Amino acid sequence: MQINSNNSRRKFITSLSASLAASSLLSNADHHKKNQLFEISIAEWSLHKSLFGKKISNLDFPVVAKKEFKISAVEYVNQFFKDKATDKNYLNELKKICNNEGVKSLLIMCDGEGKLGDPDKNKRISSVNNHKRWIEAAKHLGCHSIRVNASSSGSYDDQQKLAADGLSRLSEFASTHGLNVIVENHGGLSSNGQWLSGVMKSVNMKNCGTLPDFGNFRIGGGKTYDRYKGVKELMPFAKAVSAKSHDFDDNGNAHMVDISDKQNSFRTAKAACSIQMSLETLKIIADGNSKKGDVLNVARIAGIQGAKKTSELIPLCHPIGLTKINLDLTLDDKIPGIEIISTVKTTGPTGVEMEALTAASISALTVYDMVKSLDKSIIIKDLRLIFK
Repeated sequence: MQINSNNSRRKFITSLSASLAASSLLSNADHHKKNQLFEISIAEWSLHKSLFGKKISNLDFPVVAKKEFKISAVEYVNQFFKDKATDKNYLNELKKICNNEGVKSLLIMCDGEGKLGDPDKNKRISSVNNHKRWIEAAKHLGCHSIRVNASSSGSYDDQQKLAADGLSRLSEFASTHGLNVIVENHGGLSSNGQWLSGVMKSVNMKNCGTLPDFGNFRIGGGKTYDRYKGVKELMPFAKAVSAKSHDFDDNGNAHMVDISDKQNSFRTAKAACSIQMSLETLKIIADGNSKKGDVLNVARIAGIQGAKKTSELIPLCHPIGLTKINLDLTLDDKIPGIEIISTVKTTGPTGVEMEALTAASISALTVYDMVKSLDKSIIIKDLRLIFK
């Protein structure tokens, strides 16, 4: 077993959850401390390079979690002990190691066991049966859940029904072991918050929930579901939450992502933001009677400037040569206020979602600055990425 004992990296990871896929525990884990808002666990995938490189094994994982990162709760990935699900001697050894280190086993992330929403009923049932051994293994280790994927194929509605069927069958079995079955947004329709929350409502079982992953709302075709909207939709069913950071050097210091090997491609992103205000203030803007001038045009120009200055405002963003920046400011008496939509385009090696978000933000702040003396009730809200 090889453990990197770099103090700087360990301190950084311990305090900020560093480059780990970590979960704030919303379930029945019993290792919370009274003076902390929450504790984190470490997902085994965080160390996948060391595991695939044979530097550590699955049995080493709890030791590394505790001694290297000072984290006392772990989430396993089944592929790192795929042939051990029914090996009681192995599971007992793993459990003993956890007990000796004071580490709690929380869940097993299960992949490669077939589609729980397979259109073929026999294959769907086979997938359910394949997952049952992991429920039994999780129970043996003292976990509260297994994490599964809601994979399927077909139309939107068909996949929702099929996934709900497979999850219901598996959750019924899990309930007899006192375990949860939780679904992570893992690409495709599972990363569509509305779709997955609909699956949860259809299953309607207390032990079937979600594992919202803020960084994984890619729905395919180069499109990304609004992650804020997605998390909001999935949180009512959440048993845990996944948070990720990715880019750190060997000393645990955040650094800019190396994109030198990426190919240039056309990239676009759209973001939005709303500004709520009184109807009287909205009318003043519409009539062009603000003492500071033409609010809409000034805010539009400010948004364009903001997009171009993104890398100077956000420390780890790359400077990007933008080919188009567009700001649409629409007066809406239903808010009442202004809806701002920014569209940013480039041809390059990295995306422009941060530029789109910055453009919308700066434009909104400019509106605020120009009319704040008229209205103390102004609210800037709902900053969001529409797509990238």
